[in-house]
Amino acid sequence: MYTEAIAARLLRVAPSTPHYWLEGGNQGWLIVTRDSRIGENRGEMAAVRDDGAKMVALNQKDAATKWGQLEVFMTRWRDIEALTRAPGPFIWRASRTALTRIPLD
Repeated sequence: MYTEAIAARLLRVAPSTPHYWLEGGNQGWLIVTRDSRIGENRGEMAAVRDDGAKMVALNQKDAATKWGQLEVFMTRWRDIEALTRAPGPFIWRASRTALTRIPLD
């Protein structure tokens, strides 16, 4: 996983670009974010849907620390890896115990 600044540099976009992380989706990447409130942000959800992006949002409570993020990511590894082959657009919320789809409509 990359920090936002490193991801933006790899994607050759400025981190200040709105929804710059979607450029990763344009390259077929699975986007992993700690923004567990993305389901409440209609603009970001529309951007994911309109760009056909694939995203996993780590559950805020379970992923509050770096170790928590690692635990959620590794616990859900097989599920997350399977999502790399699934067609987008989608957003899934990952916790230690479940992977839950967030509706895009």
